Amino acid sequence: MAKVEIYTLTVCPWCVHAKQFLRSKGIEFTEVKIDADIEDGRKKLEEMTGGERTVPQIFIDGKHIGGYDELVDLGKTGKLQEMLGPS
Repeated sequence: MAKVEIYTLTVCPWCVHAKQFLRSKGIEFTEVKIDADIEDGRKKLEEMTGGERTVPQIFIDGKHIGGYDELVDLGKTGKLQEMLGPS
């Protein structure tokens, strides 16, 4: 199965929803909290994503897929499972 990373802030409700969505699908993920230095974390996200500074930001095998809305859209279309590969 593919490696899933999610960049979050503890107080972000969309981050909580994204993690709940992944768990509901049985998808294991690595959470990277940027709480310790939010501004530095946002700068790194901006570099990694080509401009996004908001959280959550989700990556599958190093490929940026976007935030919560994009994650759910991928789940609805079946593309998320395709990206994850066989379990």
